[in-house]
Amino acid sequence: MFYKSLSQYFLTHEHMSKKMILDPNVKEQHGSIKERGTFMKLKWGFLAAIFTILTALTGCEPLMVLDPKGPMAKTQADDIMLSIYIMSFIVLAVFGILIFMLIKYRASKQSKDYEPPHIEGSALVEAICIGIPILIVAFLSIVSVKSNYEVEATPKGYEDKKPLVVYASSSNWKWHFSYPEEGIETVNYLYIPTDRALEFKLYSHGPITSFWIPQLGGQKYAMSDMVTTLHLAADVPGEYFGRNANFSGKGTAENTFDVKAMPQAEFDEWVKEVKETAKPLTEEKFDELLEPGHLGKSTYIGTHLEFSPPPSAANGGHDHGSDGSDEHSDHEHADHESHESGNHSEHDHESHESDEHDNH
Repeated sequence: MFYKSLSQYFLTHEHMSKKMILDPNVKEQHGSIKERGTFMKLKWGFLAAIFTILTALTGCEPLMVLDPKGPMAKTQADDIMLSIYIMSFIVLAVFGILIFMLIKYRASKQSKDYEPPHIEGSALVEAICIGIPILIVAFLSIVSVKSNYEVEATPKGYEDKKPLVVYASSSNWKWHFSYPEEGIETVNYLYIPTDRALEFKLYSHGPITSFWIPQLGGQKYAMSDMVTTLHLAADVPGEYFGRNANFSGKGTAENTFDVKAMPQAEFDEWVKEVKETAKPLTEEKFDELLEPGHLGKSTYIGTHLEFSPPPSAANGGHDHGSDGSDEHSDHEHADHESHESGNHSEHDHESHESDEHDNH
């Protein structure tokens, strides 16, 4: 039975091959069937790929940049979604026009010597093809510039509140957070109060890094010869993820830090607890922390700003940020100079008295 079926298959196939050679219409019909089969395979393959991607995405957590917990992050998330909506509309419109053109101007049963009417051009079509992209780019440019000014200023609603100033400096591969007003410093973790403006002063003790808390706002670079200012705010208490978003060596992947946002009262209690339990940060200990490597979390009384001030005009650096962003550094430097000046005056006075005593 098997051999009989196999013989019939080969006889049929041989008959069809001879018929295709003798009859061009049969050959054309057979080619159309093969094309339809190929099209169906591509169609089902495309649908299978879409189904696989959608199935995989349903198990993913929401993107952090699209899950904002502060006003700056919300502004950026809104811009991202607006761009996605506009681009999706453009893609759908282009594919719609493509399908329309393929159907309307597909191969027809016209005679071989048929020639379509000659058209010089259409001012309307050219205006649409050029005008719409210009309008889209202009609209996105206006939105982007407006948003940039918003995220570079104090968050709206917090203008009348005193911001919490935190000096965030990086080293290989750690983050140091100095609270000059509170007189404490942390390594690899950051505690912040909610419903209060945050003013980060960023710089680096080594290569260029990028300070980024995705759910609170965008990233900004930290460099060794200047201080950059980043304005953020947290509206919702919770734990967030922060990291260095710029490649800075083999330890970049683990150059991360934890962020915890809490009410102001809880933040004040934490500051009080740190002052009662933490050890003081000495210059020797800070030099040890600057050694390349990874460390856990640690907390100290005092800040390294007292003996290792941030870059400023006084020591060869400069500031990039809001007005008065380097007031703390200048104030500390002035105090340090006045203290040294006082010491020199006392030393000169003692030397003068010693000379008088020798003369007598």
